[in-house]
Amino acid sequence: MKLFKADLHIHTVLSPCGCLEMSPVNIVQTALNRQLDIIGITDHNSTRQCRQVLEAADETSLKVFTGVEITSREEVHCLAFFEHLYALDAFQHYLDEHLPKIKNNPDLFGYQVVVDKDENILYQEDYLLITGLNKGINEIEQEVRKHGGIFIPAHIDKPKYSLISQLGFIPDDLPVDALELSKHTSTSDFLAIYPKQSASTFIRNSDAHQTEFIGTSYTYYRMSTPCFEEFRMALHHKDGREVIAA
Repeated sequence: MKLFKADLHIHTVLSPCGCLEMSPVNIVQTALNRQLDIIGITDHNSTRQCRQVLEAADETSLKVFTGVEITSREEVHCLAFFEHLYALDAFQHYLDEHLPKIKNNPDLFGYQVVVDKDENILYQEDYLLITGLNKGINEIEQEVRKHGGIFIPAHIDKPKYSLISQLGFIPDDLPVDALELSKHTSTSDFLAIYPKQSASTFIRNSDAHQTEFIGTSYTYYRMSTPCFEEFRMALHHKDGREVIAA
């Protein structure tokens, strides 16, 4: 078993709040410079930049987990990751179907573009990606499972767009693979307030929207290899795999 350093909550230039410097090649190079082993690509309500980040990392040591940060009808942010590109594409279809068709205003919210490894624009998303889907969080979790995905509510301690801020509690009937904490709290401080969550797995990531923040928060995973199923096993502490120093 080895320890792998991972930052699994990174936005690209596709997210309207992501800086234009967050291109695939810049993200990959910064992650390597910060000695990360694994990154997760999690743009708001879209998976369309994932392939280009995979391509940018193809001949490097960096492993890329492809995913998305979904906003539910309740305006709860949650992370989802998918092992296979066909599952990623199927979930993108779900996102397209349930994202409200509100036109983006680039002057107000920023541009939403997909770029290749040479930073050429391949696609521009016309609909605003930071709105909530017309589906509730339980429905979204079920759809993620339908495609074999991993489901993790994001930055649950934050005062906005989190389980606790939006719902007021962590639902007992919501199956999760882990809970993400922001850099503003520790696991021990969180459990002092919410001791019922002592059996949960906690992870921490940067939620980077600029390159300078990539890798500023991270989690170690004890796994045999940096692959998707090992990651799933680590989140559930199976067969010696585990989450370290979250």
